[in-house]
Amino acid sequence: MSKGIEIRSSPHIKRVVSVDRIMRSVVLALLPICAFAVYQFGLSALLLLATTTGVAIWTEWFFSRLSGKGATVSDWSVVITGILLGLTLPPGFPLWMAAVAAFVGVALGKALFGGLGYNVMNPALVGRAFVQAAFPVAITTWTPAFAPGRFTELIPSTLTLPFMKPIPVDDWVAGLNLDGWTGATALAIQKFQHIEPPILDVFTGMIAGSAGETSALLILICGLWLAWQRMLDWRIPVSVMAGAVLMALPFWWMDPGYYPSPWFVLSSGGLMLAAWFMASDMVASPITARGVVIYGLFIGALTVIIRLFGGLNEGVMYAILLGNAIGPLISSWTQPRVYGTSKKPQRL
Repeated sequence: MSKGIEIRSSPHIKRVVSVDRIMRSVVLALLPICAFAVYQFGLSALLLLATTTGVAIWTEWFFSRLSGKGATVSDWSVVITGILLGLTLPPGFPLWMAAVAAFVGVALGKALFGGLGYNVMNPALVGRAFVQAAFPVAITTWTPAFAPGRFTELIPSTLTLPFMKPIPVDDWVAGLNLDGWTGATALAIQKFQHIEPPILDVFTGMIAGSAGETSALLILICGLWLAWQRMLDWRIPVSVMAGAVLMALPFWWMDPGYYPSPWFVLSSGGLMLAAWFMASDMVASPITARGVVIYGLFIGALTVIIRLFGGLNEGVMYAILLGNAIGPLISSWTQPRVYGTSKKPQRL
């Protein structure tokens, strides 16, 4: 006697992947980037990452208890928020300001909307946007990479007390006897001096910048591993990079001595980290196949527009936040037609 065929309704789940497993995989992918940040900037970068991650975890625990929902720290999502926030900040950023950024990011960017799965925007970028507005000088103060003594002493601004003026970076750098240090990032040099630093140095991370945004090569490798593990939608980072290239290419063709090359656009600043680890946020990104492509192209193109014509060197943070804001609209516009129905409204 033959057995019958059992037919069930969708969804047909091929594998069981829990939220905490996905989040742990993202944390694992971020660890090499964190290690390189510590190697590049020393103890200050280590304390910065520890502060943002620790405060983010505490804030999550506090609001979980306050709401009566129970602790949600075990899902690892808040660990990602803390790590990503620390990686986007200057390595010498005062720790008390980093703590404020972590608290605001989790409280306003996540807990206010109901916790995991309900946040409208990426919490790490919400925290960074807050300190960008609150502490504009500190967040645009850069320190040299691979400084001697970085594993035995801290960047002076790291332990600056609240509302106290830190030791000027120029005075600290002068004591290091570093030749050629200008205090500017690769993006700033290109934007204001129209000079592209060596692309290999920019791509591999041999330059100054935010703690974890300098090595586009390492970020790309970690992001590809995460995509290979099927823990992110690869179409989002690819679309972000494609949008950036498509927007930058015509300007570079028009005047290559003034505008940055597409490969410099991809390698510099926080574009690579944002494309692979922030724009791909499963909660704040669209849910349709066409929607994620439109979303990524929008973020990449807007990043280049802000870089070229805005007052800031970097624009990826605002591009992603705006992309998060219109994400539900993109999902609504790109919903596939239900089989057997028409998208056109029926007349009565």
